Amino acid sequence: MTTTQTSLAFGTGLYKRGTGWAQNLPKHLNSQRTLVVAFGSAALQPDERAFHDLRAAFPDSIITGCSTSGEIHGDRLLDDSLSVGVYRFRQANVRAAKASVRTPADSLRAGELIAEQLAGPELRSVQVYSDGLNINGTELVRGLTSRIGPDVVVSGGLAGDGTAFKKTWTIHAGHPVERTVAAVGLYGPTVRVGHGSKGGWDAFGPERLVTKSAGNVLYELDGQPALSLYKKYLGERAAGLPSSALLFPLAIRADRGSAQVLVRTILAVDESAESLTFAGDIPRGSHAQLMRANFERLIAGAAESALTTGSSGSGTPCLCIAVSCIGRRLVLGERTEEELGAVAAALAPGSLQVGFYSYGEISPSASGSCDLHNQTMTLTTISEG
Repeated sequence: MTTTQTSLAFGTGLYKRGTGWAQNLPKHLNSQRTLVVAFGSAALQPDERAFHDLRAAFPDSIITGCSTSGEIHGDRLLDDSLSVGVYRFRQANVRAAKASVRTPADSLRAGELIAEQLAGPELRSVQVYSDGLNINGTELVRGLTSRIGPDVVVSGGLAGDGTAFKKTWTIHAGHPVERTVAAVGLYGPTVRVGHGSKGGWDAFGPERLVTKSAGNVLYELDGQPALSLYKKYLGERAAGLPSSALLFPLAIRADRGSAQVLVRTILAVDESAESLTFAGDIPRGSHAQLMRANFERLIAGAAESALTTGSSGSGTPCLCIAVSCIGRRLVLGERTEEELGAVAAALAPGSLQVGFYSYGEISPSASGSCDLHNQTMTLTTISEG
């Protein structure tokens, strides 16, 4: 499917494992000014036909993306597929970058390296897709934003692996690679990038003080072992950790009077240390509170995220990259496509949507500063003025 407005053009493609391309690739959009984003099942192999076809169709383009916990294509949720979005710019330029992450300790430097590779006076946006397991998303974003200006929109997400939490990959130069952060920069005054990030969860239980933590590892809340306390709230669901934790994220505030809340999802548990490892930092001295789902608010939050991008108000068709959290998918279940439909309905007519369910979302918050989020519907809209 392709949408065209004068010489501006963008389109999508869809590959299904076992049957091949269900939607043909818009090969005519290939150029040195073309961005290709691809989001696929973690089960896809590096030698999969889909990646060969992608590189053959877009030999001159920048190809990026990552593995998922579910693929988004229009208003549909898919598994075992590769969802592809393509945008050919008239005047804007596109550049790729990558950095290795062997452990979460590499996260800050990885962000700095990505920023150093992409920095330039006309840089308008950075799309970043990271390994989803060997990463501290907070440190990755901190490294990125330390080297580029505050006017550059940084967005993207952490790769997923369903609920397995075993292996993720990102895409650089059309090839899936492990333990890597892949990114692209968009350059020039004609680039138009909108963003929105909303949740829809309800807090419950007491707000507790983080009394012991190190980076993204939480050891104690109110002086009590974090894992033991968390299991107490989960009850019988504790047997399903870490995946069951996706249903009960933590809301983090700098202090009880702060209006800004970051949501954090658990990636791993350490029984011996009684600790919880999160996708982003849990600062000592901050306050944490459990959250649970509110179905209607989750769906309404997705629609609000779309409105925040400004797409519908501009009236200009766009390519929308949607990054939603695996936790939202688990909670919404059969209603998951309702949030995708809510987003699609709130975009400008003629817009196209691709994306994925993630282990973490990267986007500016309401204050404008970029951060790692969890359990949100995060949107990036791309167009050219």
